[in-house]
Amino acid sequence: MKKKVLLMGKSGSGKTSMRSIIFANYIARDTRRLGATIDVEHSNVRFLGNLVLNLWDCGGQEVFMENYIAAQRDHIFRNVEVLIYVFDVESREYEKDMHYYQSCLEAILQNSKDARIFCLIHKMDLVQEDQRELVFREREADLKRRSLPLSITAFKTSIWDETLYKAWSSIVYSLIPNVRLLETHLESFCNICEADEVVLFERTTFLVISHSTQRPHADVHRFEKISNIIKQFKLSCSKSQAQFQCMEVRSSTFASFIDVLTPNTYVMVIMSDPTIQSAATVINIAAARTHFERIEQGQFGR
Repeated sequence: MKKKVLLMGKSGSGKTSMRSIIFANYIARDTRRLGATIDVEHSNVRFLGNLVLNLWDCGGQEVFMENYIAAQRDHIFRNVEVLIYVFDVESREYEKDMHYYQSCLEAILQNSKDARIFCLIHKMDLVQEDQRELVFREREADLKRRSLPLSITAFKTSIWDETLYKAWSSIVYSLIPNVRLLETHLESFCNICEADEVVLFERTTFLVISHSTQRPHADVHRFEKISNIIKQFKLSCSKSQAQFQCMEVRSSTFASFIDVLTPNTYVMVIMSDPTIQSAATVINIAAARTHFERIEQGQFGR
């Protein structure tokens, strides 16, 4: 099941950096050595079971943008499932950026009118912290107005914090065909374990796929923060020629377990009872593996 994803935006907006962090295990500071994308770079990323993201990273230089919109219009914009358009929040050519964006939307309307559109207002770390929400809301409102009659979803992002994982988790979530079924069974698993929360992560990228929460939590960005932390820890392990398998974290108020669930996912189980025995949780995860593998593969038997 191959899904075509276009990654577009002006040259230097940060497209290739974010792609390299999410899919190629780069850390933020190492993206500085990446060169500009020339024309279109294709990559197929196997995500869950049979789901393959056919990612088209499109160079943003003017000569390429003009070519996409004119000479290659049908080739680039046909059969698109998702368009991700990246805007540099500090760009000094805002109207030109908008011109190319709206030209891409026209091509999407003609060739892939059902495509989902995500706009990433990127490099938000360069905006003063107390101004970020205001700047983002203004840009989001303008983008929604200029995108009509198409609807969009906007995110503020930076390669230096969890916002990048939040945006890409939402994008990938929209592409998973059986995600509702997955959520239902994850909630059942959470109840069986008597857990406060269960979170499902994609194994390679550690993007959040789904979760079940039984107790409210104040930090709405907690999943993305965990994605970022565990991804960095996995990279540290690999540099030491070790392979990350599982993790257990305890404090006086909770116990948390991260372990492999299926060949394509990790699961995190969080309990407010710090005295819970590790063996019980490990047994529950092991017992659930076959069941979630069948869901992932599209087998809906009990």
